[in-house]
Amino acid sequence: MRVAYLLTQDKGGPVDVTVRLAAALQDSGEAEVKVFGPVPARDAHLVEHEEISVPRKGDLRASRQARAALRAWRPDVVHAQDRRSGLVSAGLGDIRVVHTYHGVPDDVGEPWFRGAARAPRPSTYTMTVLAADALVARRVDRTVVPAPAMGRFLRERLRVPAGRLVHIDNCVTIGSAEPPATPVRRLLFVGLLVERKGLPTLLEALRGALLPDVTLTVVGDGPLREACEHLAEGLPVEFLGFRADVPELLRKHDALVLPSTMEQQPLVVAEAMAAGKPVVATDTGGVANMLDVPGAALRLAAPGDAASLTKQLRGLFADQDPARTGRLLAAQARERFSPEVCAQRHLELYRGLG
Repeated sequence: MRVAYLLTQDKGGPVDVTVRLAAALQDSGEAEVKVFGPVPARDAHLVEHEEISVPRKGDLRASRQARAALRAWRPDVVHAQDRRSGLVSAGLGDIRVVHTYHGVPDDVGEPWFRGAARAPRPSTYTMTVLAADALVARRVDRTVVPAPAMGRFLRERLRVPAGRLVHIDNCVTIGSAEPPATPVRRLLFVGLLVERKGLPTLLEALRGALLPDVTLTVVGDGPLREACEHLAEGLPVEFLGFRADVPELLRKHDALVLPSTMEQQPLVVAEAMAAGKPVVATDTGGVANMLDVPGAALRLAAPGDAASLTKQLRGLFADQDPARTGRLLAAQARERFSPEVCAQRHLELYRGLG
C-alpha cells in the first residue's frame, strides 16, 4: 500500500503528528509512505518527503500542482492533515482520501461547540469556514477526529454523516516516564499566549493557591505576553518564550497546567501523560476523555473560572502521592497515544476503504 500525507504547513501540532504517524507506518514495513508539503520544521529526516507549496486558500494554480504531484506518485490513499490540505485533496476524485479534522477556528466557543441552544454563534467568517469544512467532510472518504467531542460536533453542528467519521487518537513520542517523587510544586504551562489558552486565568488562580515553594514556568509566546508578564508581577513565574525542548522541560517539572477555554485533544496533555506528570486542566473538548483514567486523580476546572482552577491547584499541591496518578497516566498514554498504536489504527482504516 502507498500512503501519501499532505500538509500545507511546516510546523504545529498537525505537522508533528503527521511526521510521527508517517514514520511509524513506514517503520512497520506495511506501507510505502511519502509526505508532501513544506519541509517539516521538526524530524523531517524521519520520512521521505516531496516539497510542494499551497501558500494560501484559493490558490488554484498551487492546488492543481499539488494534486498533480500526488497523482504522479500513484498513492492508494491520500491523507490530508490540515484544513487547507483538506480543501486541496477534496478535488482528487479518483483517489481514496482521508482528512484529519484537528480543530475548529479560534472564535468557536466551548458552549456553542457543545451544542448549547443559546450559546453565542461564531463570526460570519467562521461560519463560512465551517460550511467549507462540512463540504470537505462530505467529499472525502473518511474524516478522522482525534477527540470524540469533535465527532459529536461534526455530526450535530455540521451535519456530517456518522458513517464518514472515525475516531483515532493523536500520537506523541513515548519516552520514559518520570512521575514526581514529592508533592507537586513546579508547574509548567505550554501554549500560545492568546486569549483561548487562558494564562491570565491561571495567573489569577495561582495567587489564591500559592504556597511558598510553588513555581510556574510559562513556555510560549504571543500577543498577550506583555499583559501576562504584568499580571504575573509578584508571583514566582518565569517566562521562557517559544521552546523546542518541551519533552525535556516536562521531565524537569512536576505537573502540567492547561487552563484553555477551548481545546480538542491537546498534544501537550498527551506528552505530559507520557512523561508521568499529573495534569490540571479545564473541562473543554476532549481533555476529560484523555485524563479520566481509573485510579488517577481527575483535576478539571470550569473554563475561564479562576476560583474553580484555584480549587484544583490546591488539591494538586495537597496530594502526597502524585506519582500514583503519574504512573497511571503514563500507562494510558502508552496504550492510546504511541505512534505504533496510531499507525496500526490508521492502517486498518486505509485497508477498509476498499
